[in-house]
Amino acid sequence: MENLSYTEAAKRVKSAGYDGMEVSAGPDKRNEAVQVMHDNGLELILMAFGGGSNFVDHKKKYHDDLLDIASYKPLFINAHTGHDYFTFEQNVELIQTALDVQKQTGVRILHETHRGRFSYSAPAIQSYLLKMPDLRLTADYSHWVNVAESYLADQASNVTRAIAVSDHIHCRVGHPEGPQVNDPRAPEWKDALESHARWWDAIRDRQQKANAPTLTITCEFGPAGYLPTLPFTQQPVASQWDVNVFMKDYLKKRWQV
Repeated sequence: MENLSYTEAAKRVKSAGYDGMEVSAGPDKRNEAVQVMHDNGLELILMAFGGGSNFVDHKKKYHDDLLDIASYKPLFINAHTGHDYFTFEQNVELIQTALDVQKQTGVRILHETHRGRFSYSAPAIQSYLLKMPDLRLTADYSHWVNVAESYLADQASNVTRAIAVSDHIHCRVGHPEGPQVNDPRAPEWKDALESHARWWDAIRDRQQKANAPTLTITCEFGPAGYLPTLPFTQQPVASQWDVNVFMKDYLKKRWQV
């Protein structure tokens, strides 16, 4: 919906039966995003990113961005934290920065499992989980499937440790050669969809046992780039909107909610 205004997007999302939106809004757009979501009765998750390959500059921008976003009091912040080429110690500094901002503002900060970040693979994140017991995740395990070139069956213990601290789900479905299947409705992706859904089931089961009041899920099949396109014309091979609505309806039916 990149070509729609926040107002147009919010109305479309609301009419489709979603409860909220997860928005990547720059500093000049945050006031508008918050107001539009409020006006349309939608919950709002805001996203945060660091900036630059230089660690000192990156950390400052990350800290300032988190503080500014937290001032809008979103449901929580979903953060893209660090880089895979930062050292372990540097990424720990960034995670600690987020924990400090969370403590200061009272706004939860979750860290998305994502290629290119500290959390780029299931094995890579294990040291952080051991070092930082308060670390909480947004589960987008499609990236891990892509990095590992497998559905992670041979590293179930790594995924289990991540599930134990995953509080939000991005229900993108990946495959061994890419972070997003072309259309999860297609029969050839049945096993891929089921592999991811079992992880989401486990996150939901854990939260239910903990009496969590809500489980948030973003239907996050991405646009062209993530969504394969035909050569030359760049025509998407499926409708991004339809796929995301399918994911919402699929999980509601699976969980009978």
